[in-house]
Amino acid sequence: MKMKKVVIAGNVSLQDEIMKWREYWNNQKDHLVINYPEIIKKENFLSEYPEMYKEFFESISESDILFIANEDKNGIEGYIGAEVFAELVYGMMQNFTSNHKVEVVLAKMPSSKVQSFEDIELWLKLGWVRIL
Repeated sequence: MKMKKVVIAGNVSLQDEIMKWREYWNNQKDHLVINYPEIIKKENFLSEYPEMYKEFFESISESDILFIANEDKNGIEGYIGAEVFAELVYGMMQNFTSNHKVEVVLAKMPSSKVQSFEDIELWLKLGWVRIL
């Protein structure tokens, strides 16, 4: 059976949670995490970020599953910031613009306080994304 490639998107400041999800997906039968948010040292940020970001999007287009690790942050349940929302949309759009299908999976339903809540609620109803 072919290995399913998984990319984890989430807030880079939540490293403990991202590592938990990395272990979860790597322990699923025939699944392998190929990319996830990693911290860049402040002194290297401007030089390393552009290439890392490009590689992250390339990984999404190669993945079978884009997992949104939307953990709670700043008192907001299921937090999704602008960057993760962009990654979510990019993964979802692979299903409309290419022959490669990417399953987009959220860890949990985001709070109505999340700016993209209404979009995600619609996409769940349409079956374009799902919750784990």
